[in-house]
Amino acid sequence: MRVEAPIVFAGEATQKKFAEAFERFRELFPAALCYTKIVPVDEVVTLTLFHREDEPLQRLMLDEKGQAELDRLWNELHFVSHDALTLVDAFAQLMEYATQDSDPGLFEPYRKPIHDRAAAFRQELIDAEPKQLDALIAFAGQAYRRPLKSGEEQELRALYQRLREQELPHDEAFRFTLARLFVAPAFLYRLEKAPVGTAAGDVSADELASRLSYFLWSSQPDAALRESAQAGRLQSADELRAQARRMLQDPRVRRLATEFACQWLHIYDFDTLDEKSERHFPEFAELRGDMYEEAIQFFTNLFQRDGSVWEVFEADHTFANARLARFYGLSDADLKTAFPEGDPNAAGFRRLSGVKALGRGGVLGWPATLAKQSGASRTSPILRGNWVSEVLLGERLPRPPKDVPRLPEDEAQEEKTVRQLVEQHSSDPRCSGCHVRIDPLGFALEGFDPIGRKRDKDLAGRPIDAVSTLGDGTRFDGLAGLRQYLVKDRRSAVQRQFCKKLLGYSLGRGVQLSDEPLLAEMQAALDQHEGRFSAAVEVIVSSPQFRQIRGRDATVAEAH
Repeated sequence: MRVEAPIVFAGEATQKKFAEAFERFRELFPAALCYTKIVPVDEVVTLTLFHREDEPLQRLMLDEKGQAELDRLWNELHFVSHDALTLVDAFAQLMEYATQDSDPGLFEPYRKPIHDRAAAFRQELIDAEPKQLDALIAFAGQAYRRPLKSGEEQELRALYQRLREQELPHDEAFRFTLARLFVAPAFLYRLEKAPVGTAAGDVSADELASRLSYFLWSSQPDAALRESAQAGRLQSADELRAQARRMLQDPRVRRLATEFACQWLHIYDFDTLDEKSERHFPEFAELRGDMYEEAIQFFTNLFQRDGSVWEVFEADHTFANARLARFYGLSDADLKTAFPEGDPNAAGFRRLSGVKALGRGGVLGWPATLAKQSGASRTSPILRGNWVSEVLLGERLPRPPKDVPRLPEDEAQEEKTVRQLVEQHSSDPRCSGCHVRIDPLGFALEGFDPIGRKRDKDLAGRPIDAVSTLGDGTRFDGLAGLRQYLVKDRRSAVQRQFCKKLLGYSLGRGVQLSDEPLLAEMQAALDQHEGRFSAAVEVIVSSPQFRQIRGRDATVAEAH
């Protein structure tokens, strides 16, 4: 142990006590453990590539299982690094230096152990070759998402053997064979075998496992799902639903949050958005990743605990780090309570409750959705209203005429408010029919600036007016009023749109007229189970649309 200041002993007994304490410390922590620089990597030649000094770690902290895992990792490091072979070359260099200005005899005792270890390692490499090829064949089944067909294993082994016969070393032959897997159609495409004729038929168990896995995880099936498929259980509706429930609780369901939910809400890849004015919003570049993560974590949590889909609109909680919570307007005292570790810029996310009191709550108050549907330096009631109409309510509107003039980009430089500019713009007879439907929806969100920050004044200091009236006389005030309108007055349309988007995503195609009964079943299931997300998922995975494939002649028959 290093002592920075001298110790003055008041007698022999005290000195003995200190010496014993130092000795106990050295027993627990050898000198090598107390120095970060163990291997002399700055030397021209070294015979110590990896130095293992973990006996105290094993003795004090690891059980037998942990020790075995540590040993395995060390063995793996030695195998992958080929350090036994590297030491042979290093020893030869060291001997050359020694013959110039030292006594090479000092190093001679190391020659045989180093060369013996290298010889043993070369044999270990040779012994590992068939095991590695077997592992590649096993991986092929995983890569193809099904057991290998007759002849596929032989084809891969034959390819490897031909490469070896061309005098390629094992590593190169292995890499070429592995590359063959990655260019195979079975890996690149999710191929499914359609039955002969026009009638639909069940997909195979392995194909069904792929459908379920890519639906919920955007990835290939895991071992449990493959085992269920290969054991013949997965094609049972009960087993299929049970597997879906298991997978929804898995952390990999984060991919469903990203690939489905974020695409549905048009915020996919929001963390790369770079269209905001740096002059007006210099903080946006730092916050955009946090804003995106908020949405992903919200949906991941919703799916894992099987929450209600209505929480997407009505939740009184969100997920934020300290930086985003400060953006939300939390005081320093509230930040200390919510993030007791004390770092105001902490990156860690946690559940943040009571956001309705902050004027938030649900997707309508997320900075990601608000910022995405805004301009570079001004809000856009038109974009936000159109987003509510098309994305949340499922009401498609015609595209605007090409010659309609654009609104000014910087609200701070305009004499009129954004609301006044939009109302003037919407007076065009060619546009008024659509604007009377969407503008009030967007005006209700004017209480948020172009990056989704709560505000009561615009960039020019003018007061915000977030009161809206629809064409049918429905009046609402701000986010809370719009939320009430969506979840109460338009509940059926919102629920249908959610089901439609989820169904289309799960099937990998657009929703068709023949899917209407399934959509109705999904909505009924949500009503019966308090909106729980799994209720909609279980209806989908139990449906013929998810479990069957059209006959190979069906398209030809329809064409005639």
